[in-house]
Amino acid sequence: MKKFLFIITGSVIIFSSCKRQLDINRDPSKPDLSQGSPSLVFPVAVMSSAGRIGGDLTILGGIWSEYYTQAYSSNQYKTIDAYNLQNTDYNGAYTELYSGAINDYQYVLDKSNASGDWNYFLMATVMKAYTVEVLADLYDKVPYSQASLGTTNLNPAFDDGYTIYTDLLKKIDEALGKDFAAKTNTPPGANDLIFGGDISKWKKFANTLKLKMYLRMVNAKPAEAEAGIKKLYSDGAAFLDVNAAVTGYTETPDKQNPFYAYNIQRLNVGTNLRASRTFTSWLAANGDPRSEAYFGVAAPTAMHQGDYTSTDPSYGTTAVFVQSATDPVEFISLAESYFMQAEARERYFGGVDAQTLYNDGVLAAFDAVGNDGSTFVAPGGKYAYPVAGTLEQKIEAIIVQKWASLPFGSHSLEAFFERNRTGYPKSSTVYSTDLNYIPGQLVYSKNGVTGGKFPKRLVFPDVERSRNTSTPAEVPLTTPVWWAK
Repeated sequence: MKKFLFIITGSVIIFSSCKRQLDINRDPSKPDLSQGSPSLVFPVAVMSSAGRIGGDLTILGGIWSEYYTQAYSSNQYKTIDAYNLQNTDYNGAYTELYSGAINDYQYVLDKSNASGDWNYFLMATVMKAYTVEVLADLYDKVPYSQASLGTTNLNPAFDDGYTIYTDLLKKIDEALGKDFAAKTNTPPGANDLIFGGDISKWKKFANTLKLKMYLRMVNAKPAEAEAGIKKLYSDGAAFLDVNAAVTGYTETPDKQNPFYAYNIQRLNVGTNLRASRTFTSWLAANGDPRSEAYFGVAAPTAMHQGDYTSTDPSYGTTAVFVQSATDPVEFISLAESYFMQAEARERYFGGVDAQTLYNDGVLAAFDAVGNDGSTFVAPGGKYAYPVAGTLEQKIEAIIVQKWASLPFGSHSLEAFFERNRTGYPKSSTVYSTDLNYIPGQLVYSKNGVTGGKFPKRLVFPDVERSRNTSTPAEVPLTTPVWWAK
């Protein structure tokens, strides 16, 4: 899609100006900034975010959330499964999200602010905040306040995650306060790849993103988290009642779901990601029919997490994680929206409506993969809400169900973040080969190199360290980020 947009724009330039076409110092396939507009640049920015967050970062999140593991006798994802990442491993994602997505969102913000086009201003604000938040949650500190100054500052300072969150929340509020009835607004239409130009849904996306950020803060900044969430409700904020997702991917190369493109199309093999015993044991213990949607069979055989050096021949028949070129990339799913609302209701409103919202979340998660979850949330069902349980037991039920929903939609990175925030699913004290193993508890990778400690972040990328003298000292990937439990 990104290439398609630039080809179309480039063609206009080529045929409209012979002089420009013959200028050997100008690449005719890349239009001048003067030729850009929010309607042209915004969809490119969205695809940039989706391409990385829903691509290689989804693979990272999925392995570290133990939905799947590196296939035995293969090599592609061993460093991820062993928690042995170096500062060169995610240079591409880091660079693309900054120089592609964030840079483009800022361009849209500047243009739309100047013209009073508050539709595009809101859309770019939300997507920039979402993308920056992902980076801040991965690295804890990233360039932010000085990150869009171009050549005037080639060594932007790193801001801490809390400072970044505070400013992002402020900017979302400012964008929501604009005049959306102004004549200067333009309808995004098909240039909005997420909601098709429906600004009311963008407002719900903005509120739901705020809710997610405040929930991230419950451990580190409990008073601010509570005040922020209560204000959302007192202001009558509406939250997402649809998926915030990029759809429309096709089987055509360069227009495929990025997770599929990274893992299958690029490698020309579809068996690198094998079912993890961690996830499949939990599904089996609960008789959960989503096993077939996730792994192609009702009773998938699985590998133990990180056991890729095994010579066990039975591993050759373990189930493969099901992917399609046409899968969506979800930024916030409908199920996730319900689960966040349920948690907020439990924490700050005495549990009013929490059970209903939890049930809605489970049903939405089942429905997303073509299943009916009604019997599971019915009284006595496997996933019935623990009405008589403690607050912590209710939070655990919500987060575990969120974990079970996140493999779909190239959204696994969120499960990694949520586990670091809440501690759920719990960590096992034994490996999954042990008879005392409890299904669904995360195990330390068989080939882990971090001394029994789970990963909590990414290390600062070499592409930043080699060019930016402001890059902080290295921090081990087992060090929790500021909001982690």
